[in-house]
Amino acid sequence: MFNFFTAKDMGIDLGTANTLIYIKDSGIVLNEPSVIAMDNRRGVTLAVGTEAKDMIGKAPANISVVRPLQDGVISDFDRTADMLKAFIEKAVPATKMKNFRVAVGVPSGVTEVEKRAVEQTVRNMGATEVYILEEPMAAAIGAGMDVDSSTACMIADIGGGTTDIAIIALGGIVASTSIRHAGDKFNDAIIQYMRKRHALLIGEKTAEYLKIQVGAACLDIDENGDEIIQTVQASGRDIISGLPKTLEVSNRDIMIALQESVDMIIDGIKSTIEKAPPEIAADIASAGMLLSGGGGMIHNLDQLIEKRTGMKARIAENAYEAVALGTGMSLNDIEKLKIYATSVNKR
Repeated sequence: MFNFFTAKDMGIDLGTANTLIYIKDSGIVLNEPSVIAMDNRRGVTLAVGTEAKDMIGKAPANISVVRPLQDGVISDFDRTADMLKAFIEKAVPATKMKNFRVAVGVPSGVTEVEKRAVEQTVRNMGATEVYILEEPMAAAIGAGMDVDSSTACMIADIGGGTTDIAIIALGGIVASTSIRHAGDKFNDAIIQYMRKRHALLIGEKTAEYLKIQVGAACLDIDENGDEIIQTVQASGRDIISGLPKTLEVSNRDIMIALQESVDMIIDGIKSTIEKAPPEIAADIASAGMLLSGGGGMIHNLDQLIEKRTGMKARIAENAYEAVALGTGMSLNDIEKLKIYATSVNKR
């Protein structure tokens, strides 16, 4: 499937929720949940990605199913390394994994220690050059924004663990804000809302389903000025009786559940603009901003941002894959990548 040269350049979006791998000339070849299942007795990896995610909430005591990245950073170095190794081996045959260059997207708020941990993980796979790109920069490149222009552009990348907001000009990040409040917190908020409002205990998968199906930052209005209500069924355990229960959940329910999280993201956008020089702010007021990441696709989030900030907002066409595409595309011009990258390592 791959020849030697396609394995030379690799872009990785090492996300809290999902890991995506981009191979030059082949595009995105892997998109899997950032989950690993380990047999504690034997100390071996049983599954990674989708197969491991399917084990969540079902595994016996001797099997631990974990997400080794929390809030956008590596919380378990060894398991992250094992998971990433398995993903790269899925994407590229082991015989081709020599002398390749890698660009990795990381949240803009990570520390130097965390960046070195990411570099070490990738170096252990045999990479000769490792470039660390902040996720908003990678997302902007992947979404086709002109990051080298003197006219500033603004992006909010709402992933699983973090929301990274940045204003970019002349190949660098002028102002940024990283909020460890994104897709995972959306799910947590939905779980808590269902528990308090409907006395229904649901799991992470059900919360994710509700977020995707009826999640909204604000509701649509019909020609009569009435809210358009949509519902789906959700199943869980009744907290009072302890028995299985299914009920109808509306987009209004999920909008209320997500309100606090959405408010935090909009506050982060305002804070980022406040950090920028007046000339930069003027560019953003004129051009607006772009939303990327899975969380950026929450229904009507762009409209609510425009309403609350007075600034145009639009969703990137490739919002979910923008970071992975950006890391891969950046490798087409190594000299520019050295300017974009926050960290470079060579062997």
